[in-house]
Amino acid sequence: MKLYIKNMVCPRCIMAVQNILNQLNITSLDVRLGEVVLANEIDKDQLNILRKELSNLGFELLDNSQQQLIEQIKASAIKLVHYNNEQNINLSELLTSELHRDYSYLSKLFSTTEGITIEHFVILQKIERVKELLTYDQQTLSEIADELGYSSVAHLSAQFKKVTGLTPTQFKQQGIDLRRGLDQI
Repeated sequence: MKLYIKNMVCPRCIMAVQNILNQLNITSLDVRLGEVVLANEIDKDQLNILRKELSNLGFELLDNSQQQLIEQIKASAIKLVHYNNEQNINLSELLTSELHRDYSYLSKLFSTTEGITIEHFVILQKIERVKELLTYDQQTLSEIADELGYSSVAHLSAQFKKVTGLTPTQFKQQGIDLRRGLDQI
């Protein structure tokens, strides 16, 4: 049995969901961003208890197939930007191969449902990653641009300013309170 869960955006979320499953004695075969594969079917009562426990931690169990697809798109984009070292991956090809759907369908569904394009969602994810890396202050802007697949520091800086209204330097001076949670993008 496969379940789709909204707002799973990091390894800590995976751990939290796994802990809930363990507490409820529900055996999982795989827990990843936005998705859980259970070893066995669970009954309606167990599903309702799971839904409540997930909700208590800010997660949402998704029943609608279109919502599930949207969450899979988001999870793939988040994985690509935040947890993948190889940034030269073509997003449309990745989504097509992972979700077994035509990219134009995925793109239209995402835009209609979320009010932004998949590409803009990825840009917002990249900007949050840039904010995170700037906050750590362990890499130069050039290294960050390279890590995130930007063609130049100027391109990263221009995109950063367009999204945040600040240059990367201004952001660094203002501090961490300007970051957003990945589930809020």
